[in-house]
Amino acid sequence: MPRVGWLRIIALASLMAAVVGLQVVQAAHPPLPLPTDSGNMLYVRSPAFMKRAALSYDALVADIYWIRTVQHYGSTKLANDKKKQYDLLYPFLDLTTSLDPSFDIAYQFGAIFLAEPFPSGAGRPDQAIALLQKGLRMRPADWQLAQELGFVYYWWLVDNQSAGEWFNRAADMPGSPNWLRPLAAVTLAEGGNTATSRKLWTQVAETSEADWLRRQARFRLAQLDAMDEIDILTRAVQTYRARVGMLPHNWLELVRVGLLRGIPVDPDRHMLELNPETGKVTLAPDSPLNPLPDSEHRL
Repeated sequence: MPRVGWLRIIALASLMAAVVGLQVVQAAHPPLPLPTDSGNMLYVRSPAFMKRAALSYDALVADIYWIRTVQHYGSTKLANDKKKQYDLLYPFLDLTTSLDPSFDIAYQFGAIFLAEPFPSGAGRPDQAIALLQKGLRMRPADWQLAQELGFVYYWWLVDNQSAGEWFNRAADMPGSPNWLRPLAAVTLAEGGNTATSRKLWTQVAETSEADWLRRQARFRLAQLDAMDEIDILTRAVQTYRARVGMLPHNWLELVRVGLLRGIPVDPDRHMLELNPETGKVTLAPDSPLNPLPDSEHRL
């Protein structure tokens, strides 16, 4: 191997050893709390600098930053701290996709991580859009990125006009599936409602070639089922109130008067909760269908 090649390998190994050593020292001697709301730190935020520091091992370093992205997202999502922050999520994704512009998973799942409402995600659909648009600048013929932009506008921003336009742009790109054009037409013509949303996600679940997108579609359909069930139960609670003159204390009271056949559960088999003071019906806190889109974002 040429001398320059060996020098690069040695330099990269030294860099990685230094990073690992720093993490070991930090684990043994935790730093004092910072005077901010988050103790998260990212020493390098410049993609241009990191590309130079990677010494042509861009894909390898991109993999490392993707692993850090998933760790940051997962640990933050599982944390019980009410002040938890996903503040490093976009910088990690920016570094990952700058080092490897063809990192499909980073764009696809990164957009979901960013767009999901807090606390299950960063609650930053604007950053999800920025990430996907960055991908399109690097890969302007990638119909999947354009399609995913349509989903961000449709599901999280309830902007059906923009969603339909992005679905149409995706349909114009080489290799795009034939269901994108009618999907755009339905979105633009019918606007945001539960029936339209169910059509959209059913179409994706049945026709998409991407496994991750089919899983996402099935998840959204389960959320829609839960939302419809909550609507039905809310009407049953109000019917009980009209008959008895007060709100029910639990589901058994609705069962006894014949308004329900049994204790209601969501599509994931978690029991739905009833607030006896307000009559509000919600998912159980541990239901994986949380958080449902709120009334403003119901489709």
